[in-house]
Amino acid sequence: MAQPMSPPVPAEANPSNWSIEDSEELYRVPGWGDPYFSINTAGHLTVSPQGDRGGTLDLYELVQSLRQRSLHLPLLIRFPDILQDRIDRLNSAFSKAIGRYNYKGAYRGVFPVKCNQQRHLIENFVRFGERHQFGLEAGSKPELMIAMAMLHTPGALLVCNGYKDREYLEKAILARRLGKNCIIVLEQVEEVSEVIAASRRLGIRPVLGVRAKLSTKGEGRWGISAGDRAKFGLTVPEIVEAVEMLREADLLSELQLLHFHIGSQISSIKVLKDALREAGRVFVELAQLGADMKFLDVGGGLAVDYDGSKSNFYASKNYNIQNYANDVVAEIKDCCDAACLAVPTLISESGRALASHQSVLVFDVLSVSQVPRSTPGPVGADDPVLLRNLNEAYQALTPDNFQETYNDVTHFKEQAVSTFNLGYLSLSDRARAEQIYWATCWKIRDYVSKLDDVPEDLEELATIMASTYYMNLSLFQSAPDMWAIDQLFPILPIHRLEEEPTERGTLADLTCDSDGKIDRFIDLRDVKSVLELHPPRYQGGRLEPYYVGMFLAGAYQEIMGNLHNLFGDTNAVHIVLTPQGYQIEHVVKGDTIQEVLGYVQYKADQLVESIRLQTEEAFQQGLITLQESQLLLQSYERSLASYTYLSST
Repeated sequence: MAQPMSPPVPAEANPSNWSIEDSEELYRVPGWGDPYFSINTAGHLTVSPQGDRGGTLDLYELVQSLRQRSLHLPLLIRFPDILQDRIDRLNSAFSKAIGRYNYKGAYRGVFPVKCNQQRHLIENFVRFGERHQFGLEAGSKPELMIAMAMLHTPGALLVCNGYKDREYLEKAILARRLGKNCIIVLEQVEEVSEVIAASRRLGIRPVLGVRAKLSTKGEGRWGISAGDRAKFGLTVPEIVEAVEMLREADLLSELQLLHFHIGSQISSIKVLKDALREAGRVFVELAQLGADMKFLDVGGGLAVDYDGSKSNFYASKNYNIQNYANDVVAEIKDCCDAACLAVPTLISESGRALASHQSVLVFDVLSVSQVPRSTPGPVGADDPVLLRNLNEAYQALTPDNFQETYNDVTHFKEQAVSTFNLGYLSLSDRARAEQIYWATCWKIRDYVSKLDDVPEDLEELATIMASTYYMNLSLFQSAPDMWAIDQLFPILPIHRLEEEPTERGTLADLTCDSDGKIDRFIDLRDVKSVLELHPPRYQGGRLEPYYVGMFLAGAYQEIMGNLHNLFGDTNAVHIVLTPQGYQIEHVVKGDTIQEVLGYVQYKADQLVESIRLQTEEAFQQGLITLQESQLLLQSYERSLASYTYLSST
């Protein structure tokens, strides 16, 4: 790992009277973290897993305690209490909306298994959702098998989405014999004839739904998942065709659900209202065509405010859960009342909003590469003119001419590189030129940091001078959406938050990939290219532990992670509140090297035997001693059983 090119400048204890309130504002903690995350007087991130109804844990102290239990970083910490609180809040919002609008129907939520298929999490969803008759949604055969086995709640729904073959359909139909409330949602025209045939073969009448391709489109990154060109769903002509096919098969009475989906992260409430009006009209028309319509599934889309701006920015939302529930209930009630039709049971698949908050990924910084900061040595009359020009600009720098000086020294630095490439500047002189350039940039940065309005040509300075913090993490394994679709997650240190973070940095992961970096961070209604971090501290030549947390990444990231460079699943631990503090409910050990090698068809015993044969041959040739060969073999075998990530101890 890269090390600082020069010793870091010691930071003053608190040079600007920095407070934890300043850190809360800087990292926007109240915006995205309420009511679960805040900062205590020690400058540590805290977690309130039960929201405003329970106790608080010091996240930094928790990590320290878990490390003492040999749970190495990176570490995924799940808080099941947050999961329960999210389920309760969503159901409470719909209950209030139903009462407010005198809605004669009910709400029955389902959790989309695809958001996070981990067994302990699904078990918790079923357990915490039981009193609300909360169900599950399956989007594939494997997910259907999970849902059938795990969901035991009387009255809970099992919504069957995704592509379906004969085996999928028959399994879902037969599940009704087990008392499962399976609803098969038809998403392709071909599925209509297939479900009719499966019903006849089994002699069981299925409960059916249709997914409509609404003309209303979502906004933001997932807006293309709705509209006429959406991947899933039936167009209006196809819905009418499906109705006639079911009528001919005497199954129209089993068509009871309308489903739609306009995006995974609906940032604007207006888009939802438009979709609800259109869906409400389709629901009414299906009932008037003879379908026994009882359910309306509004799909996913309930957004997460990742940046805390409470805006219609794609990483935020301009509404809360209660606004969402109110609009769903009110719009559907209006449509049904206008047609003198009984209102349906409302369903939502709010996986992102339910699962995102429940886990925190904590990782440690392994090393820091900083822009050199040192005072340039003297420049004499015999030195190259470029050095003299740079030094003159450095010496003449003032708060009044820093913008002009920046342009000058940037030009001189470019000249130094060109002159060096042509052979007219020595390596040592080029090094001196760059030293003067960076010293000038540091002074300019100090001036710029005091400005409310930064000149446009100096906006790049923060990025150019950013330090690189090397993190014990694989971006591709733990936050693949950050790499693939530029998803934003709140990232900040979990301690030292009573100090001013004077460094500006980007994060680089362990993979040998230039894309394995994070250089997009949340800001107020925008994205910033650097993150405010604390300067590294060293003790005895070693970097002191510096822990950083990634928040709101509990949906999708775990299951979508890949094995780039063979970095596997991280250690995971489940923490629940108790009257005495907390209890470790589950520990899920991360992948070992042997396990990830097995994923790509390597057998540990064969690898060990190959190394043994090579060491024996090397010993016979006198290239290695017997003691060295045994050390190598023992180290090799020990590594196979170890964590795929680096040890900071």
